Amino acid sequence: MAENAAPIDQAPDLAAIRAARERIRSLVRRTPVLSSPALDALCGARLVFKCESLQEIGAFKARGASNAVLSLSDAEAACGVVTHSSGNHGAALAWAAARRGIPAWVVMPSTAAAVKQQAVRQFGATVRHSGPGVDSREEVCAAVQAETGAALVHPYNDWRVIAGQGTAALELLEDVAELDAVIAPVGGGGLVSGTAIVAKSLAPSIKVYGAEPAGADDAFQSLRAGRIVPQTDPRTIADGLRSSLSDRTFAVIRTRVDAIATASEEAIVRAMRLLWERLRLVIEPSGAVPLACLLENKLPVERLRVGIILSGGNVDLDRLPWQDATA
Repeated sequence: MAENAAPIDQAPDLAAIRAARERIRSLVRRTPVLSSPALDALCGARLVFKCESLQEIGAFKARGASNAVLSLSDAEAACGVVTHSSGNHGAALAWAAARRGIPAWVVMPSTAAAVKQQAVRQFGATVRHSGPGVDSREEVCAAVQAETGAALVHPYNDWRVIAGQGTAALELLEDVAELDAVIAPVGGGGLVSGTAIVAKSLAPSIKVYGAEPAGADDAFQSLRAGRIVPQTDPRTIADGLRSSLSDRTFAVIRTRVDAIATASEEAIVRAMRLLWERLRLVIEPSGAVPLACLLENKLPVERLRVGIILSGGNVDLDRLPWQDATA
């Protein structure tokens, strides 16, 4: 029988995230940390990059999905799992479910990138289409649950998922001592929440920053307003960061994240290309947003040692943004 996770109505602490790391160790890669003097010079800080794009499924989402799937009892797992996702979480859940030998259903908007839909199917999940809005995704997801009895694994409003995402920062802070700050992209907030729990538990003085597109700045607005400001009309190339915060992720962000910065679309594309050129890594727009914020001097990190989580590298190689710009 699978090991039980911490109660899902309780935010994970450092011990729970360490337990998640042990639970997923056999499935998830311990990704490398890279640096670039050229990028340091551009940003005026000493940067280290946690390369989650090198996970087997190409994104940090493997961590949270694996922790959630492996936390299910045998009885819960027997009916499979279901989620809604624009891409990376869906692929991660399909991949984790396949490794446990259980079925998976992924509700995706019909407009989701073809490469991401293909990845979900490649890992053996059944794709069900929805409209582009969150309400439509949740409606179709509920219908699949009613039809199959599958266990819901929400992309970010799930403490098991948040605990799994926090293992990336746990590894980063073990591998690189004395960081002054750590930056993670913000979509639904699962990654930055897990990152903040780990960082503030290990080093209370460390600064934890979120990074998001200016065209999808609900986390920035929410932190400033002290309440969740829903994402209503996201307009950004960073398709993984178009989600709204949830009650669980906002609760963590509000108490443990020091600031949220935003980046322009031009800076995101520039950062993405710089990461390809300088680190020799395929990075998707969402993963490039933290560096984009630094290129635009949106965070006070001059001369500091900064960890950046490169969240993913799933892109359509036939539609790169700098190719579109010059077409």
